[in-house]
Amino acid sequence: MSRDESPCPATTEQLDDLLSTPDERVVRTMRELEGDIIVLGVGGKMGPTLARMAKRASDEAGVARRVIGVSRFSVGDLRERLAGWGIETIACDLLDEEAIQQLPNAPNVVCMAGFKFGATANPSLTWAMNCYLPALVSRRFRNSRIAAFSSGNVYGTVDVGSGGSLESDPLNPIGEYAITVLGRERMFEHFSRTLGIPQSVLRLNYATELRYGVLVDLAQQVWTGTPIDVTMGHVNVIWQRDANAMALNSLVHTTTPPRILNIAGSEILRVRDVCTKFARMMNKDVTFIGTEAPDALLNNARHSYALLGQPATTSEEMIRWTAQWVMRGGASLGKATHFESRDGSY
Repeated sequence: MSRDESPCPATTEQLDDLLSTPDERVVRTMRELEGDIIVLGVGGKMGPTLARMAKRASDEAGVARRVIGVSRFSVGDLRERLAGWGIETIACDLLDEEAIQQLPNAPNVVCMAGFKFGATANPSLTWAMNCYLPALVSRRFRNSRIAAFSSGNVYGTVDVGSGGSLESDPLNPIGEYAITVLGRERMFEHFSRTLGIPQSVLRLNYATELRYGVLVDLAQQVWTGTPIDVTMGHVNVIWQRDANAMALNSLVHTTTPPRILNIAGSEILRVRDVCTKFARMMNKDVTFIGTEAPDALLNNARHSYALLGQPATTSEEMIRWTAQWVMRGGASLGKATHFESRDGSY
């Protein structure tokens, strides 16, 4: 059986297991890395499987390491699931300066906390989470190395024939969310320079799995017969397991000032083509509206692959799995990515 014919996960347990399975490079990183890892904002879409991957890779490397997940843990059973995976948890509001000072020391920090969905409706919280919180984190963990998540939104749209934005390209954030994400980067950079904190800044474009992501959005629209707006006609996505691995590997490549690293899939996908494939797999008709714009939000991560590893999961595999998952009514986080937004409103 070829990789593109590998079976789709049948349950959420199998999916979480797949998304958190470390490859040899991550195991090597965890063997090389010294000290515990604390994941700030572990309750988000990627956090649980990233923390679990760090723990599994550490165990496989024979390294006794605490992996600590920090979140508000206000709803659901995530704390119990993380504990079952061997991950310690701490409930904390990261905007509470006194509470963040009580967090344990850890030589390695992955900062995933941020605010996107609802940013347009609550701009003050967006600024606090995306710009003020990095200052709190940097001061608290001034003796650690920090891998800080950012977004490819800071680049703005680029010509679809360009191959996508490179780390060296000028930045042109569109909308208040993207502006605050650039603010997040600038705050981390400031404290990296002034306090000597080694950092990596990870400009992520569209991590996807089977419960959430651009491909899930499109597959659900095809399945329900919703017309597809192709104005934002191109996109690149990366399987969440590959994004987790690249983020963890960046911990051994932190620098002062921060090392900027794109995290994205290696292909630029045409939305029309993806939906046509979904329609064929699902035996559905598909309707398109709008006209493809000549530009889109696109990341080019080729320079980071040498340091962080090449994504292993192909677009064909992601598309096939997503179609099968949606057709059988698999679990969904119920959150749209709004990747089609061209004015930066989320």
